Amino acid sequence: MVNEKYDGLLSRFLKYVKTETRSNPASDTVPSDPKEMAFLNELAGELKEIGLDDVHINQQSSYLMATIPSNIDYPVPTIGLIAHVDTADFNAHNVSPQIVEDYDGHAVIKLGDGEYQLDPADFPSLKKYAGDTLITTDGTTLLGADDKSGVAEIVTMAAYLMKHPEIKHGQIKIGLGPDEEIGTGADHFDVVDFGADFAYTVDGGPLGELEYETFNASQAEIAIKGNDVHTGVAKGTMVNAIQVAIDLHNSLPAHERAERTDGRQGFFHLYKFDGTVDHAEMVYLIRDHDKQTFTERKHLLERVVAGLNDELGEERVTMKLYDQYYNLKDALKDHMDVVKIAKQAMENLGIKPDIYPVRGGTDGSTISYMGLPTPNLFAGGENMHSRFEYVSLQTMERALDTLLEINRLNVEENK
Repeated sequence: MVNEKYDGLLSRFLKYVKTETRSNPASDTVPSDPKEMAFLNELAGELKEIGLDDVHINQQSSYLMATIPSNIDYPVPTIGLIAHVDTADFNAHNVSPQIVEDYDGHAVIKLGDGEYQLDPADFPSLKKYAGDTLITTDGTTLLGADDKSGVAEIVTMAAYLMKHPEIKHGQIKIGLGPDEEIGTGADHFDVVDFGADFAYTVDGGPLGELEYETFNASQAEIAIKGNDVHTGVAKGTMVNAIQVAIDLHNSLPAHERAERTDGRQGFFHLYKFDGTVDHAEMVYLIRDHDKQTFTERKHLLERVVAGLNDELGEERVTMKLYDQYYNLKDALKDHMDVVKIAKQAMENLGIKPDIYPVRGGTDGSTISYMGLPTPNLFAGGENMHSRFEYVSLQTMERALDTLLEINRLNVEENK
């Protein structure tokens, strides 16, 4: 028998993931793709039907914002809950989720009718989910648990609270936004309109994840102008843009690449490359947890570019280098009470908090630097951004439990 608290969680999730909302990195609009706005409008209708107050799409950020009104007669801090509706740059068209009930923890799960499968030998995380209901892909698309699991958990919690006024809560703000996967979603977030005192992004992975330390991140977009002439008369004339790109890449520390680092080790990651003799383009992701080392990495890349131009005798290598987000920990150092209440909520529920330095970032990083402390909570997804993505329904339920327990602690501790 399904606990009433989780009523609608699975059906919402399945409906949400079947709605295509992949963001578009080539766009400069907000949101980056009209499909995201269409989905946000659908969600707005659902939140109004549930009975939430002040349901609106913020014109500055395209975030859908709504309020669960307080039902207590004394003031408590306003909690914000944030998730993103877009999915990553992998096939997201015609998502057809599979449901595997009572998974035994060791069986191979065939994904659709194709060649792909989830094998515990390749994905040992499956062994943790014996007895759970798993939702997987059919092998042709991603699933979209990043972050539609978070969206479904937040909306289901809101519906439950509105149906049960006997559960005491202060004002709770909901923010569902676009374009997290392309790194621009929170750039225009309106902290004042949102109106929370502290918040959580519900955008993490497996059970217990509690993230408050992230990378500092920047991106370098490099263009190389070559000079393409016949190879027979190339000496002293040809500038092979591909070779210049290779020289640039080989000038960076080979042991400081993403695939050769872990933990708090930073890296240079060649994310995209396209080129001919005449012209080449490169995109690097630069990451480091330490702010000083992060700055040194950027300076190193600048020196490499300058050195190549000196060698070529003219400016043939140009670079656009810009910061994307900063280490969440630095913004939260004076607000660790926000982390403490989430940690206590998990422990009260028998969930072991899994706290570690994240080799990535969240919208919470950007929002925290805007003045709203926003660590990240687990939402359940595994193998995200791929055809092997899956999520446990029971983990999603535990995420919903955690949100409710954070609310309970907020109410009880501020009486």
